[in-house]
This record gives sequence, structure tokens and C-alpha cells, in this order.
Amino acid sequence: MLYGKHNQKEEKYLKPIFGTSEESNDIPKYELNDESIEPREAYELVKDELLDEGNARLNLATFCQTYMEPEAEKLMSETLSKNAIDKSEYPRTADLENRCVNMIAKLWNADSNQSYLGTSTIGSSEACMLGGMAMKFNWRKNALKQGLDINKKKPNLVISSGYQVCWEKFCVYWDIELRTVPIDLDHMSMNMEKVMDYVDEYTIGIVGILGITYTGQYDNIEKLDSLVNQYNEKTDFPVYIHVDAASGGFYTPFMEPELKWDFRLKNVISINASGHKYGLVYPGVGWIVWRDKKYLPEELVFKVSYLGGELPTMAINFSHSASQIIGQYYNFVRFGYTGYKLIHQRTHKVSKYIADEINKTNLFELVNDGSRLPVICYRIKKNKDLKWNLYDLSDRLLMHGWQVPAYPLPENLETEVVQRIVVRADLGMNMAHDFAEDFNSAIEVLNKGIIHSDKKVPLKKYGFTH
Repeated sequence: MLYGKHNQKEEKYLKPIFGTSEESNDIPKYELNDESIEPREAYELVKDELLDEGNARLNLATFCQTYMEPEAEKLMSETLSKNAIDKSEYPRTADLENRCVNMIAKLWNADSNQSYLGTSTIGSSEACMLGGMAMKFNWRKNALKQGLDINKKKPNLVISSGYQVCWEKFCVYWDIELRTVPIDLDHMSMNMEKVMDYVDEYTIGIVGILGITYTGQYDNIEKLDSLVNQYNEKTDFPVYIHVDAASGGFYTPFMEPELKWDFRLKNVISINASGHKYGLVYPGVGWIVWRDKKYLPEELVFKVSYLGGELPTMAINFSHSASQIIGQYYNFVRFGYTGYKLIHQRTHKVSKYIADEINKTNLFELVNDGSRLPVICYRIKKNKDLKWNLYDLSDRLLMHGWQVPAYPLPENLETEVVQRIVVRADLGMNMAHDFAEDFNSAIEVLNKGIIHSDKKVPLKKYGFTH
């Protein structure tokens, strides 16, 4: 075949990509092109739009997984077109989801004598919404049975002030009063001495957090269960616990299997976790499991017939790709219990190394040392008269590509600014050594420079992910 100036069809593909007319113009941003362009040109234009973003592997702000094996990526790319909600068309995919729910329920010590059930979600935010709604519906049913005037005041949800924003959304969307138990310097997780003071007959439930977004610390859910048990023995309006294990749900069972936080506790009725965090799957996939079907009201399960065959669905979101569910099942098959444990043990060692390196500077106080969840949170020591703050340190680290957020703690501790490092499975020891070098280099430059900032950086600039 001959190629030349008269063969315009072939010439389009032979012309250098940066010699095309499309590369000579600004990319459309707010309205459609008049004409189509070649796929390779569209690919390059969009790819170039993303060049000045941060490197996901160097993003120490996010809990979300930023690496999966090539085989997992291949499998997920090949299944992007499968609709997770269409279980009659993709029955094998539905079966894989069911297998995942069973594996997760057993990982969280669900009683095989009870009828546990669960579902995948887009992430922990959706899972939290489902858990919250189930508690509200169950509370309402009992309140009406006991003759309580449910219109007298709003039902309420009790949680520590270190909650993730999805719980605030839940309370706004479903007209719930959010009752927050303040954290303080002596109680950086839920204050067990005060939590039951926030509970009354209008309380739909209490949320225990296994991995507070701000600091990485755990609520003492075993102690909370004991307090709830004592309360329930004296009331006609029992409350139960939902565990928001978005971060810790796929970490703690492997690293601290003896820790009681899950369905071994009598009053824990539902648990959610993010598969895209320490479940090691790309965003976004979450999971929720109820210890028994009696805790999931029938009103929240809908029958769908128009996809072919009558199928139940309880998720808030509807059509979405099944690729992340399949990615989760791949990980379960690929790693098994031992594989997950080995990965998390190595992550733990990296976390300890970074915490030790931060300690060596003698500039910072560790709020959380990563000894449980591999999240390191620290603040500048009060006796250090530095001419820079943590926001300046964040900016300096960003010059090396590292994204390390600085932000104020929640209500009651708003004046305390901290930095947080999330150690994920893809942060190996070699990268950790590189980070330590850059961290110390950044401090050295800041100490030598005339950099002083009183700026208040909005929290959303360093926004969290669930």
C-alpha cells in the first residue's frame, strides 16, 4: 500500500500527534466540539490535561488504594461493562459478590447460626447510609410499639466528633440530630465516660469508629458494647452499635485478631468497611454486613423485576460497574488470609519506621504513632519556637511530590493543627527512606529560610476520602 499526500485517510494517522491541528488549539472545556476528532488525538489531549496533578503513589493524604497487580487491572478492565445491579444478566458476578459478603462476614466473626447478610456499595459512605437507615427504621418501629411520640423531636445519632463527613450527610439527608461526643487531648477517640450521657429514647444508635479519619485512632468498641449492654437492661428503648470500620475493617482482623470490635460483641449489629482502603482494591467499593436479617428492615429491600426476573436490592446507588467487586474477589483469591497478613505486617513496619524518623527530629509530638492502623498523626511540640508551621511543611514536601495534609482537629480542638501520613500497601520501605530524606530536607530548608506563615488553609484543600 502506498502512502502519500493524496491518501488523506492514512495521512491523518501518520501525521505526528503534536503536528495535528487539534494540538494547535485549546481543548474544549465547557461545550462540545462541533466535529469529532481522532481517538489518539483525544487521548493525548485528555492525558495532557492530567499531567500537572499529583502522583497518586506519593499521595500520603488518601486512604484509597493506588496500586493493584497488572493481572487485577486486566481483569477489572475486561469487566468494566458489567452492571453490578443486573444480577439476572450477570449471575456469576452476583455469585462472586455473595461470596465476598460471606468471606467478609466470617472475617468479622459473624455467627453462622444467625442469618447474616450484606451487600457491596460504591464505598463506605453509601454503606454508612444503609447502616444508619436500618437503625432509624428499627428505632421507629420500636418507638411506635412503645407509644413514644416520634413527632415530638428529631431522632438522634451518637458519634464522636472525629466522625467522617458521610455521617453528617446522613443526618442532614434523613433529618436526624447528630449528637457528637467531643474529643479532647486526653480522649482522642470516643470518650467512654461521657458517651451514654448523649443517649435517650430518641437515639437510633451509636456509631463506633475503627480508624478515625483525623488521627487513625480506634474507638474502644468493646467498652462501648459493655456500656450499651448496661443501658439496654434498664430501658424499653434499646440502642445498638454500628461500627464504621471504613479503614480498620480489612486491617485489624489480620493484625489484631484478638481485638474484640466486631460481631463477637453482642450489641454490634452492623459493620461497614471500604474495600478500596486496606481491602486493597481501587476506588470505589465498600461493604456492609448485618449480623442478622432482623436488623435490616424489610422496607429497605426492594424487588426489581424489569431487569429480568425479580431480584432484591438494598443499595442506594443503582447501575454501576461490577469491576471493583470482581477486583475484591480477585484479591481474596489471590492473597488469602496469609497474603493479607503479610502485606499488612510489612505496611506496619513501614509505618513504625516513619514514626521513628519523625520522632528523631525532636520537633513533633505524635498524636498517633501508627502502632494500630498504619496512620501517623503529629503536631509541633508546644515548646518549639519555630518560624514555620505545618502548612509550610506541607508546601515544602509538595515540592518533592509528597502530599501530606495539615489541618485543624474537630470541634473542641480547632486550634490544634496536625499533619497526617497514611501508610498504604504500596508504600514500600525504599520509598519510606526517600520520604524520610525529603522530610528532613524540608525541615532543614524551613529552618534556614525566613518563612513564617499565619495563613489558615481551608480544610477542603486537603480534603479527606471514605
